[in-house]
Amino acid sequence: MPHLDLTRLHLPTGRRADLAVAGVVLALTGVAEGQRLGSGWDASASVAGSWLLAVAVCAALPLRGRHPVAVGWFTVTGTGVYYLLSTVDGPLVVIPIAALYALAAGGRTQASVAMAAVMVVGVGAGVLAGTGDVNGTAVFMLAGWLVAVLALGGVRHGRVAYAEEEARLRATQERLRIARELHDVIGHNMSMIHVQASSALHRLHKDPAQAEEALTAIKQGSKEGLRELRATLGVLRQVDEEAPTAPSPGLSGIGELVSSASRAGLDVRVERSGSRSPLPPSVDLAAYRIVQESLTNAVRHSNARHVVVRIHHGELELALSVRDDGRGATLSGQGGGSGITGMTERARALGGTLSAGPGSTGGFVVRTRLPFSDHHEPIGGAVDDQDPAGG
Repeated sequence: MPHLDLTRLHLPTGRRADLAVAGVVLALTGVAEGQRLGSGWDASASVAGSWLLAVAVCAALPLRGRHPVAVGWFTVTGTGVYYLLSTVDGPLVVIPIAALYALAAGGRTQASVAMAAVMVVGVGAGVLAGTGDVNGTAVFMLAGWLVAVLALGGVRHGRVAYAEEEARLRATQERLRIARELHDVIGHNMSMIHVQASSALHRLHKDPAQAEEALTAIKQGSKEGLRELRATLGVLRQVDEEAPTAPSPGLSGIGELVSSASRAGLDVRVERSGSRSPLPPSVDLAAYRIVQESLTNAVRHSNARHVVVRIHHGELELALSVRDDGRGATLSGQGGGSGITGMTERARALGGTLSAGPGSTGGFVVRTRLPFSDHHEPIGGAVDDQDPAGG
C-alpha cells in the first residue's frame, strides 16, 4: 500500500476553487435529482424543492471568505435538510466538507468540530426517518470522512503557523545581522575619529600642521562612516522607496580600512596568497567585517603600532589572520563589548571558526576560517602553501 503524506495533501480553498467545486456539485446533484422525475406531480414538486435547496447551499460556498462560520453553518444545515427531504444520496455533502476544511485550516477548530457533529447527527436522523439510500453505513463513512477532513485542515493550519513562525525567526535574525553591521560600521569609524580627535587636541598648540592632518583624517573617516551607515540602514527602507545601489563591502575594499587605520597611527601590512577568484558575497562581507573589527580593537585596546593581515584564498575556504604587536587586548564581549562575539557569530553563521587571543610572541591574534562551496575556480595568482592563519 503506497504511503500517503497527509501533511502535503490539502483541498483547494480559494474563491475560484470554491466556484468550481460548487458548479460541479450542483451539476451532479441536478443529474441525480433528474432521475427522480417521471413519477407524477408529487415527485416533481419534491425534486424542485430539493433542487432549490441544493442551489442555495452551493451558492453559499463562494461567500465563505467573508463569513466563514456563517457559511459553514448554513451549508451544514442546508445539506442536512436536503438529505431529510431527498431520497437520493447525492454529492451535495461535498459542499459542507469543503467549508469545514477551510474552517479547520483557518484555525477555527471548535466551530468545525461542532458543525461536523451536527452533520453526523443530521445524517443519522435521515437513517431513522427511513430515507431511501441513506443507511447506517453512510453514517459511519461520513463520520470517517469528516474526521479525515478536520485532521487535514488542522495539519494545514499547523504548516501555515510554522511558516509564519519561521518568517518571524528570519526577521529576528535579520535584525541581529543589521545590529552587527551597525556595530561594525559605527564602532570602527568612531574609534578612528576618537583617536584622531585626541591627537589633534594634543598637537593643536605644539604642532598645528599635524593637528590639521588629524582633523582632515577625521573629516574623511566621518564621511566614510556616514556612507557605510546609509548603506547598512538602506535595508530598512520602505518597499516603495528607492533601494540602495551600493554593493556590500568586501575584501576588495580592504585598502580603505588600511588607510583609515594608518591615519590612526597603525602600520598595516596585507599579505595575500591563493586563488584570485571571487568569493561568495556572504564570505567576502564576513571577512571584511572581521578585518575591520580586528583593526578597530587594535586601535582601541592594544596600543599597537604594527598589524599584519594575512589572507589565503583556498579552494574550499578562506583563511584569515590579523596579528598586532600591542600589549594584548582583552576579549571584547567580556568587558561589555560585542566585537569578538560578533566576529565569532559571523564565522559560525557560515559554518566556520574563529579564535582570538594573545599571540605566542606577544600582541593579539585573530584567526578565522570561512568555508564556501567549490564552484569557484582559480583564475590565476600564485598559491602559497603557507598557512596565513598560523603563527
